[in-house]
Amino acid sequence: MVKTKTEQLVLDELEKLAPEHGIDIVDVEVVGATKAPCVRVRIEKADGESVNLDEVAAESGWISDVLDELDPISSSYILEVSSAGVFRPLRRIADFARFVGEECEVVTLATEGRKKFTGTIARTEDDAVVLGMDGEELTFALDDLKKATLKPALSFKSAQKGE
Repeated sequence: MVKTKTEQLVLDELEKLAPEHGIDIVDVEVVGATKAPCVRVRIEKADGESVNLDEVAAESGWISDVLDELDPISSSYILEVSSAGVFRPLRRIADFARFVGEECEVVTLATEGRKKFTGTIARTEDDAVVLGMDGEELTFALDDLKKATLKPALSFKSAQKGE
């Protein structure tokens, strides 16, 4: 998965300490303006369960301390710590393997003029993920992916009797 140098630096440092806190660093991204960017850190429990708001608040302290010590951004920035969320980022082969059978969207570094693909995670192969799309299977090397997220089926219809 392609990360900026800053994102990878923060991710590497946080992943060193995450097991001590019983959490997993799902993703780190730096977004927004260069003058005052937002550093987003998505977390979940080490067993893959979601974290609640109290747990996010508790984990934010040590994450903030790591970033203060690391000082990865020369200007001021906003730290945003949250759960992985319903549109969970996927960045490791283990993430894709965990969600085989689920729909996801991947953004590549350009494949034959097309960058965005949505399909069902069919399987993983070494350092690649195979998506099922329209009766075909496409294989993407993890190193060629810029971004990948789960695409859950959401329904906002109210439940009807018998359904």
